[in-house]
Amino acid sequence: MGTGETAVAIDVGGTAMKCALVAPDGTVLHGERHSTGRERGPAAVVDAIVDVAAGLVGTARDRGLDPRAVGIVVPGVVDEANGVAVYSSNIGWRDVPFVSLIGARTGLTTALGHDVRAGAVAEARLGAGAGSDNVLFVAIGTGIAAGHVLGGRTYPGAHGAPSELGHVQVRHDGPLCGCGRYGCLEALTSAAAVARRYREAGGDGIAAAEVVARAVAGEPRAAEVWAETVEILAEGMTTALRLLDPEVVVVGGGLAEAGDALFTPLAKGMEARRAFQAMPRLVSADLGDEAGCIGAALLALDRFHAEES
Repeated sequence: MGTGETAVAIDVGGTAMKCALVAPDGTVLHGERHSTGRERGPAAVVDAIVDVAAGLVGTARDRGLDPRAVGIVVPGVVDEANGVAVYSSNIGWRDVPFVSLIGARTGLTTALGHDVRAGAVAEARLGAGAGSDNVLFVAIGTGIAAGHVLGGRTYPGAHGAPSELGHVQVRHDGPLCGCGRYGCLEALTSAAAVARRYREAGGDGIAAAEVVARAVAGEPRAAEVWAETVEILAEGMTTALRLLDPEVVVVGGGLAEAGDALFTPLAKGMEARRAFQAMPRLVSADLGDEAGCIGAALLALDRFHAEES
C-alpha cells in the first residue's frame, strides 16, 4: 500500500471500541474491534485504549501509511478543549486526560471528542448532511443523543454536554429516565423505551425492531405503541427545530433502520407542529456505525492541520 496521510481513530462504547485507520476523505483503510474490558474497572479501560491507540499507529506504519494524528471519541461529558473525558456513567471514569496520555504514548497530535457529536461531524461533512452548513444529527438507539453542526464543526457547549435532546422533558407524568427526571424523550422513544412500553402494554419481551415490524404488519398493540412513539418523537424533534432551525436533520441509530415506518409519520408529525418555522430536510444517516470513527479521524486531522498552520 502506498504512503498517505492517515488518522488513527477510536470510537469507545460501553463494552467495545471500534477502531480504524482513516484517510482524509473518510475512507476507512483498516478496521478493528476490541473489548473495553469494562469489567476490570475504569483504569483498565483507559490503559486498554492507550494500548490500542499505540498499536494502531504501529499498524499504520507497517502498512506504509503516514499516521499524522489520533482521534478518540467517548460517551458522557467531554471537555474537548482540554482533552479530558470528564465523566461516563457507562464506563465509570472521571477526569481522564486522554489527549495527554495518548499523545505521550504515540508522539502524535491527539484530539478528543464526544462520540455522537463526532458522528454528527462525519455525517455533516461526508454523509447524509453533506452540502449543508447547518445540520442536526440525532442518534436514536438504546438512548437518544444529538449533535448540531455549523460550518462543518460541532458545538461543544460551555460544559461539555450540549444538544441533550434525549433529556428534553416531553411528558411531566412520564416514566423515570436514567438522568433522574421523569418523562424525558429518551425514556419514552428510545429503542429501549419502545421495547419496555410494548411489554407494559401486554406484549412479549422483544426488541424495538420487532415491535416496529409487528406494527407494520398490523398488530394492534404494536401499532399503538409505535404510533405513540413517533408522535412523542415528533414533539421532541420540533423542540429542536424551534431552538436550532437546522437545514437538514440526519437521523441515525438503530431505530432509523425502520425506514419509511419512521420517517413518513415523523415528517408528518413535525410538519403539523412546526407552525411558522421552515421544515428541515429529514434524512437517514449514511455512514452507519463507522460514523464515530470517521468523525474521530476528522477531528484529529483538523487539530493536526491547525497545529501545523
